[in-house]
Amino acid sequence: MEEYRLGELRHLLTTVFLSGFSEFLVKPVMTDVTVAAVCSGLNETCSLAVYLTGVEQVTVGLGTMVMMPVIGNLSDRYGIKTLLTLPMCLSILPPAILAYRRDTNFFYAFYITKILFDMVCQGTVDCLAHAYVAKNVCGRKRISMFGVLAGVRSISGVCATFSARLLPIASIFQVAAISFFFGLVYMRVFLKERLHDDDEDDCDEDDNTSGRNHHDGGDLTMLAEPILRDAPTKIHIVLNTKYSSLKDMVSLIKNSTILVQTLVVTFFATFAQSGMQSAFLYFLKARFGFNKNDFAELILLVTIIGSISQLFILPKLVSAIGERRVLSTGLLMDSVNAACLSVSWSAWVPYATTVLVPVTMFVMPSVCGIASRQVGPGEQGKVQGCISGVKSFSGVVAPFIYSPLTDDRIFSESSYKRCSFSVDEQSNQQHFKRRSLIHEGNLF
Repeated sequence: MEEYRLGELRHLLTTVFLSGFSEFLVKPVMTDVTVAAVCSGLNETCSLAVYLTGVEQVTVGLGTMVMMPVIGNLSDRYGIKTLLTLPMCLSILPPAILAYRRDTNFFYAFYITKILFDMVCQGTVDCLAHAYVAKNVCGRKRISMFGVLAGVRSISGVCATFSARLLPIASIFQVAAISFFFGLVYMRVFLKERLHDDDEDDCDEDDNTSGRNHHDGGDLTMLAEPILRDAPTKIHIVLNTKYSSLKDMVSLIKNSTILVQTLVVTFFATFAQSGMQSAFLYFLKARFGFNKNDFAELILLVTIIGSISQLFILPKLVSAIGERRVLSTGLLMDSVNAACLSVSWSAWVPYATTVLVPVTMFVMPSVCGIASRQVGPGEQGKVQGCISGVKSFSGVVAPFIYSPLTDDRIFSESSYKRCSFSVDEQSNQQHFKRRSLIHEGNLF
């Protein structure tokens, strides 16, 4: 059954791969491009680049925090394929701007455009892909398919990072824009809205049976009926749609304690990950002098290990010990990983901590799998929208903590380097003066 489903989901997985490839392709070069565009001269430790990244993350997080529940609710009403079209269209323009030129003016044009578009685009493909899997895959097979979905996205990161290691910067943004375009065309041509029309009843029965027979004690049992009943839909204005989406979120949270718990776990896990993403690369650049190639190698190593663990280890581990124990183990290893990175004393430490990546990659697939079992197939968009909204909210909060800390660290590192350079320069000048006096004494 799993192999059959995996073959049927190939068009969704291809769409996720092309979208993820474009996103991961530009990540290794954005630090260097940002520093070159906004920092004057050879000063690679200016705090403006860090704060621009933090402002982008906060602004985009506020937008997606509101839009993700709306998009999830609309996908249940009008279809996932329809809702996927908008973000994939908008994602083409930002990399196309930097593909043309990367000076300061064009960078700020890219920066503003990306913020505005990412308020709708960021995380939408992943959110709707999870909703699509939850609608079309039944019972406990979902978490395995969530792992496959995350693994395919990690593989796209491997391919993208390896490509970024080889391509020049101008070609990187060109390839990213083309990949977004091909992903849009492929999705519109090949992706079906629903694999089987008769799956909904089967999924309800499978979910209820697997929930009652769960070996962790039955505390993950799915509700016998959907939390939100379907009603005849009418055309409303946008404000009414947003209000309905917010009411749906409140109804979901009130009626499911397990869903509340998964949202709390999502917030804290994403808070740590968002803070690391916004600040850690700048820390590595200031502390150890990392460049594009170093970033690409590190990200490549992480994504290779993560894709292998999500594709092959996660399904077997879930069957052996259950979703909750897998989630607990992943959170524990994520904490150990962050603790080791926070005290990095050498350039090899970030590479060494990748041994913890296989387990840390289990967190979000486990969360999505547990949450999806709390509602019926017709409400998966709402659940995944709630999860994406919480992830966006944590992305808003994280920069307020991490950006000032990163700026202080970078300032201390740059001050140390300037002091060392100043001391070396003064000693060299004194040595040169002594040699000049000795030479003059010999002449006389």
